[in-house]
Amino acid sequence: MKALIFAAGLGTRLRPLTDSIPKALIPVGGKTLLEQLILKLKAAGFRHIVVNVHHFADQIIRFIAERDSFGIDIRISDERDCLLETGGALRKAATWLQGDEAILLHNVDILSNADLGAFYRQHDKNSLATLLVSPRETKRYLLFDAEERLRAWIHTETGEVKPAGFQDVASCHRLAFSGIQVVSPKIFNLLEGFPERFPIMDLYLSQAEKYSIKGFTPDHFSMIDVGKIDALEAAENFFGKELLA
Repeated sequence: MKALIFAAGLGTRLRPLTDSIPKALIPVGGKTLLEQLILKLKAAGFRHIVVNVHHFADQIIRFIAERDSFGIDIRISDERDCLLETGGALRKAATWLQGDEAILLHNVDILSNADLGAFYRQHDKNSLATLLVSPRETKRYLLFDAEERLRAWIHTETGEVKPAGFQDVASCHRLAFSGIQVVSPKIFNLLEGFPERFPIMDLYLSQAEKYSIKGFTPDHFSMIDVGKIDALEAAENFFGKELLA
């Protein structure tokens, strides 16, 4: 089982902490965010992990090396020359991820009680991707039809809708994306028409009519986005409730 951890971000919302360390190495619950996620993936059966790096990349590379890659195969996708966003990052990491298996993609700053192994296994190989979603409150929602197939994206404050001109907003239900997803290996065939750096959601929205991109909400799902300073205390409490099974 293969996974890609998105750990290259600048972590600007976590300043001043990220003025000296990368977001991935911020400690929460007694371990760094990166270690928490690697250990969770390892416990779920993932043995091949790629970590993309950019901001204070040397610190992340050293951190993994000092721990002997946690006893599994961990590769570094080096984006020090250019931060590629999630879509560009997946394309750059293709060397280690291509094959016949689906790939789990996970933002390093997302803590959740999701059973990652179960989520990975329920992915339908006929779908381009399965997105872990929930009904939590946000400003940006993914729009799904009655069969949980992705149709569009909406920003509730500005009214912006993607793809532009999408007319069936009222018939869709809204769910928030978690930053956790499983993609089919056939996704690599669709990446070449995009610019060097782009968010993977742009690919999904451009291909939603042609390919099945499904939403999945686990029972009793809880998550926290450790993207802001004020989220760190909540993250410590999250561990205190022993939600990270």
